[in-house]
Amino acid sequence: MPTDCISFKKTGYFSSLICDYLDEKPELKPFYNRFPKLENFKSQIEEKARSFKAQSRTVLVDTLKKQYQSIETSEATLKNIESLNSENTFTVTTGHQLNLFTGPLYFLYKIVSAINLSKELKNTYPNYNFVPIYWMATEDHDFEEINYFNFKGKKVHWNKNASGAVGELSNEGLEAVFNQFSLELGTTKNATHLKTLFEEAYLNHDSLANATRFLANELFKAYGLVIIDANDAALKKQFIPFMEDELLNQTSFKKVSETNEQINELSNYGIQVNPREINLFYITENLRERIVFEEGVYKVINTNITWSKSELLKVLLEHPERFSPNVIMRPLYQEVILPNLCYIGGGGELAYWFQLKQYFNRVNVPFPVLLLRNSVLIQSENQAEKLQKLNISKEDIFLKRTTFINKKVREISNIDIDFTEQKQHLKHQFEALYELAKQTDKSFLGAVKAQEVKQLKGLEALEKRLLKAQKRKLSDQVLRMTDLQNELFPNQSLQERNANFSEFYLEYGESLIPKLIENLEPLKGEFTLLKI
Repeated sequence: MPTDCISFKKTGYFSSLICDYLDEKPELKPFYNRFPKLENFKSQIEEKARSFKAQSRTVLVDTLKKQYQSIETSEATLKNIESLNSENTFTVTTGHQLNLFTGPLYFLYKIVSAINLSKELKNTYPNYNFVPIYWMATEDHDFEEINYFNFKGKKVHWNKNASGAVGELSNEGLEAVFNQFSLELGTTKNATHLKTLFEEAYLNHDSLANATRFLANELFKAYGLVIIDANDAALKKQFIPFMEDELLNQTSFKKVSETNEQINELSNYGIQVNPREINLFYITENLRERIVFEEGVYKVINTNITWSKSELLKVLLEHPERFSPNVIMRPLYQEVILPNLCYIGGGGELAYWFQLKQYFNRVNVPFPVLLLRNSVLIQSENQAEKLQKLNISKEDIFLKRTTFINKKVREISNIDIDFTEQKQHLKHQFEALYELAKQTDKSFLGAVKAQEVKQLKGLEALEKRLLKAQKRKLSDQVLRMTDLQNELFPNQSLQERNANFSEFYLEYGESLIPKLIENLEPLKGEFTLLKI
């Protein structure tokens, strides 16, 4: 199957922070542990092995077995869960929200990245086992971020009043979503399978967490994927010392704030997240609100719940499941309860992980390797042929709309509408005028500058008018090119951030995920163009 690649930097869709990380810029080294190269995983394995205890493995395996009791589990997944009892087994983790019907397409790419990296590590280090993990973000409470997905330019939306952790939400009301989606799908064999998948996941399971586990398992069980819901009392019990430290000492706030200052001094990267003084929520049925310390009392905001210090620590000890880490502490929680080597995420996720390295050092937990997930642009054979016929390169197709059209119009036009040479000539002429003004009366320099600006603006306006006229003349070709770019970049954004996997499953069916598994290389460090 033909594939091509383009650097993340050349796409224009990734931040300078991520591009500099991929280029291994030395100034970023203090903010991560080891760069994602195969040879670096040996030291990562040794470091994690020294810190991860056998008791933690037992708790993890027991919890996973309970969570998998009610779903059909593949031999590959069961084997991976059992292997986590062994001191030679480690995990490769990715995480994502509980988006309705997986949400954007990159949900698949995250998990495929974890599966393929696990395979690659096994080939390189055969004496160890590597288990791909999907961490369900069941404790998130922002329902508006997950209650829809896009299908062929339309939003399939779940209207519901929701509060508290999304994983515990009832699936009530999803029958209406299923009926709407079914009308859009049609009646093909692949459409029928998608309907069955949606119905079994959401109409035959009581909560969003259970529905998402079923769905991800159905899609990836053949590859041994292990799905974890960390909103669990036994798992959180292991995290008690870190939560106690957070409540009493606000360690994460102090260390992350220090790191943020260093990042701000370093460059114009910007800060992805800002820490709270306490980075824990209190979570019960239909409730997930921040814990704050005010006037000597611990409080849950927007409630009447308050504690003294001793009362709070008693609740923490007896009910650790009622405490929920926010974005600052969730990564630490993950690394405490999993024998994890690598976290795979998008650019925004990696950006906030970079803010956490000093905090991890302070609490003495190994910092994982950070890997940018695979990114993919899927092209059909027909689209690939059109790109070739229209002489649109892989670099061209990623250009923003106006730049793309202007570039292609100039290329296909028999008139060279590029006034760069004329602008340079004009600037040279004005250099002589500046010298003349200096020699006669310097007060005229402002007038010369104003005239230069006026004439340059005039040239630019004329260039735009001629280009616009040429676009009208070549309107048919421009329309074909823009239609094609619209297909590949819906809403003028990356396909993977907008479209849902169901669009492609309709076309490619059960071969879609195997093709992704076959072609995506997580350590390659480039954006993949995949022709299916």
